[in-house]
Amino acid sequence: MYDSLKKNCDDFHLYIFAFDDKAFELLGKLNLEKTTLISLKEFENDELLAVKSSRSKAEYCWTCTPSVIKYVLAKYKTDSCTYIDADLFFYSSPKSLFDEMGNASVLITEHRYTKKYDRSKLSGKYCVQFITFNNDTEGLNVLNWWSNACIEWCYNLCVDGKFGDQKYLDDWTTRFNGVHELKHLGGGVAPWNIQQYEISNSLNNKLFLITKNEFINFEVVFFHFHYVRFYKNNIVDLGWLKLSKQIINEFYAKYIRALVIALEKVKKVDPNFQESLLPFSIKESKGLKEKLKVLLKKTTKFNLFHRCDFN
Repeated sequence: MYDSLKKNCDDFHLYIFAFDDKAFELLGKLNLEKTTLISLKEFENDELLAVKSSRSKAEYCWTCTPSVIKYVLAKYKTDSCTYIDADLFFYSSPKSLFDEMGNASVLITEHRYTKKYDRSKLSGKYCVQFITFNNDTEGLNVLNWWSNACIEWCYNLCVDGKFGDQKYLDDWTTRFNGVHELKHLGGGVAPWNIQQYEISNSLNNKLFLITKNEFINFEVVFFHFHYVRFYKNNIVDLGWLKLSKQIINEFYAKYIRALVIALEKVKKVDPNFQESLLPFSIKESKGLKEKLKVLLKKTTKFNLFHRCDFN
């Protein structure tokens, strides 16, 4: 993610929150430009620590999402802060997304689910993948509300219209002033919506998609590589959502190559680094037809596998 952002955006500063000592140590050795490294102990406050033991690791990470944004705005006095998931990969500058945001104080992005994979009722209409808050009255009003809500309840459960830190966003455009819902389709391309698009063209290292129904052509700003899993025996699992071979070759294969390059950089500063890869296995389940396909060989150190539902 960092390398892709650096390649496509001249003006940025990344605040990296390391949630364990090993990550903090390793990132410190990498000494990345345009970054500030922040340890878990550095930003945790009494409110977070009070609920930490009641949350799983994933739930605690979700709980902390609004708090890390608040920390950056308060400590570093930035005009704005954009939270981005670590599994995003940028293909062009996010400037176009901020330009669309205009005078709004908060920017949120939709999942834009393909109908077949629509999980809006469970996971929410919006995705906490790329979310911007301005350091102004309206932005802080939304952020403080979200932070308090996550402290009170943030679990990997669907209860009373809530789910993790994410379904809280569902009514923000009506609950608060100054919230903008991103319209640019290139902000938030992901495995749960890529079935709606086809590759239009690739020019000057820029990638364009076109919608299958409305024939809307747009430039890809970032792709959210949700679920990609690395295993032992040089295997990468791409998940179960429908992906065309064209999409796999243009997006996933190149992303894995980028991760391999990043891994090589890590091993230069820490030769003993262990990826903690798990044994690879696929369990057959009733009612689900799965096919295991070798999609790429000899172009990276890994083979890509895709479990595809044919129904």
